Formats: sequence, structure tokens, C-alpha cells
Amino acid sequence: MPRTLPDAPFGRAETRVVLLEGISASAAGLFAAAGYTDIQRHAKALEGAALVDAVRGAHIIGIRSRTQLSSAVLAGAGPLIAVGCFCIGTDQVDLQAARALGIPVFNAPFSNTRSVAELTIGEIVMLLRRITPRSADAHGGGWDKSAQGSFEVRGKVLGIVGYGNIGSQLSTMAEAMGMRVIYYDRTNKLRHGNTESVPTLADLLRQSDVVSLHVPDLPSTRGMIGADEIAAMRPGAYLINNSRGRVVDLDALAAALRAGRLAGAAVDVFPTEPKSAGERFATPLQGLPNVILTPHIGGSTEEAQERIGEEVAHKLLDFLDSGSTGGAVNFPHVEQPRSPGQPRFLHVHRNVPGVLGQINAVFSQIGLNVSAQVLQTEGDLGYVMVDVERRPTGRSATLAALCDIEGTIRARALD
Repeated sequence: MPRTLPDAPFGRAETRVVLLEGISASAAGLFAAAGYTDIQRHAKALEGAALVDAVRGAHIIGIRSRTQLSSAVLAGAGPLIAVGCFCIGTDQVDLQAARALGIPVFNAPFSNTRSVAELTIGEIVMLLRRITPRSADAHGGGWDKSAQGSFEVRGKVLGIVGYGNIGSQLSTMAEAMGMRVIYYDRTNKLRHGNTESVPTLADLLRQSDVVSLHVPDLPSTRGMIGADEIAAMRPGAYLINNSRGRVVDLDALAAALRAGRLAGAAVDVFPTEPKSAGERFATPLQGLPNVILTPHIGGSTEEAQERIGEEVAHKLLDFLDSGSTGGAVNFPHVEQPRSPGQPRFLHVHRNVPGVLGQINAVFSQIGLNVSAQVLQTEGDLGYVMVDVERRPTGRSATLAALCDIEGTIRARALD
């Protein structure tokens, strides 16, 4: 059934914004500065009935990585028009369900790249110098000054799997420290500095002293580093995973570390992670020497969280104020500058022939001239912005006529 939204911008005071998981105050500050006053903030992730209750009636939902927005949660939110993932990943949202409801999902693909790259650089130094076991020994009263098993990073080969925003920035930092950097990516990427690409993952594993993973969670990447891949690494090499938890077989990694096949590892992400700080964390890597375990903090710096808060909030505010879907991960990208005070209509529909003609017929029938129009389709979805010369006398009737068009998913009006 077509879904007609209340007249946007609904009155900014009536627009309900729900931010979960302790999203940076920078996001709430931007909404408040723009005149939105109904901002509900929750310090932790929610699930089940508590989540359903918290988002009921929300126009905007902001989450990080723990909150799961299923199709049922999305549908039950009522007037929901957009979701912001204040992180890189979006696999915690049912993107297809959101798309079918005409709900764009925005994220922050770049804002925490520096934080993750810096953590990885720190871990490389820590692993090669065996800082973790030596720190534990010193805390226990020991004093091991031996140079055995400790190495400089200069001259070592860093192999980066996934040469995207984080991987490419890591390569620049590693080269500045004197490392030779190679990378493997399934798509052609412009290399930075003296970095060299290798044709296969096996080539990278065979050549690298340190292997660092920076890939998304996809069917093609799940389990991509298993027993066979670990066996193909150089004896005494190091493995770092600051990407996604399901990329590495942790049992195989633990076995290789116990056998001395690898000299160390650093892992920030896990297949199953605690849902709250009070839940006990368990992994086969616990208790192993020269293994750095961190609780999914790659992007958890104050600077990164502030940048993420600002980036995603700006995208959501642009969508509220202009209908812009630039940067949405599940939606056609439509961006069109607005003339101050010019009315705009937004129409989301199934991508079938004749919809645009019917939209124009609606405005023609009420004698309203179209001053600008942008349509973008993507797969089974179409999204159109229509700017008109004046506010129609019967705006609600115009919205109803737009929603009566066969294939309409939803329509919205902006003053």
C-alpha cells in the first residue's frame, strides 16, 4: 500500500530524532542548532521490546554497530524517513527492507579511517617488539631486557588485504616508517607512494612479515583467512585483523600461535561480541603470549566519534531539509540545490514505466508549473525531486494524488 507521510518538515519541533549507543554529542548539537528539539538519546544499544518502544514514532534513527534494525523494527517505527549508521558498516540494518519502505540509510565511510590506521601502526610496533608479554612480565615483577625476538619495523614487508580508505592510509603511514608495503584487493585501486599490488592473496601471504586485514563483511570475505591461508604465511609472521570478525578463523589462528608458526597477532573484531560491557567476552586467543586483544575500538577515539557524529548528522539534515540522498548506501543518489522558500515534492516509487509522466500530470492538472526536476533510478527503485513555482493551495490533496500513482512507495513535501 502507498504510504503518505505527514507534511514535511512536520514542524521541526515535532520531528522525532532517536540516537542510540552513545552517539557523539556533536550529532545532537547539529540537530539542535538546526531547530530540532525532540532529540532522544540513549547511552547503550537496545534490543527486543525496548528497541521497538524507543524508536516508535521516530522520523530519524541513529545507531552505531550493535543495534540491529530488522525489517520488523523498521516497519514498526511508523513515520521513519531515514536511518543514520554512525560508523562505517551498515550490515546491522536490513538494507533491502529499508529500501522497500523508501528509507535511505546513511553511514560514515571515511571519518574513522585515521583512528583505525593509527591503531594498526601501533600494533605493528607492539607486536614486533613483543611489548604485550614484556609489559605483563614487568607488572609481575620480571625484568626481561633480552633483544631476542624483538625487531624494528623498518625494512619489514607489510601486506595489506583490502586497499580501501583505511588500507591506503595505513600504507602511507607504514612507508613513512620505512616499511615496504604490498597490497591485495579484488578491484583495481590507485596505489599510494611506492606501494605495490600483488595479483593474488597467496602472493601477499607468502611475501609479508605482517599481514593486516581491512575488508568488509561480505560472503566472499567470511573465513577468507583460515588454516590453509595461515599455513601459507611466512614462518614467524604476524597477523592483524581490525576489519570484521568473521574474516578470520580464530581457532586456526590460535593453533598457529600455539605451534609457533606465527610470532604474534592483534585482533580487534570477533565473530561474536558482547552486547554490553557486563557480558563476559571469550575467544580462543585468550591467554596466548604476544597477542593483542582489543574490544572493537579501532574507530573509538574521541576525534573519530566527533567526526562521525558530524558527518552522518549533516547527511541526515540534508535529507530532512532538501531530500538529498547523496551518500546513502541503499538508495538512488539525488542531489539538487534549492532556491530559498521554493516548495519541493519528493516521490519514491518502484522503477516501472510511466511514473514520471503521471507525476507531471498531477502538477499539470492543478496548474502548477515545474521549475526543476531530477529523477534517478537504481535497480527496482526510482526517486524524483520536483521543485514547483509556488505552494499549491491543497498540498495534502497534491500528496494524496502523488500517492495514488501506481507503484508509489511514499511521497513527501518540503516548504
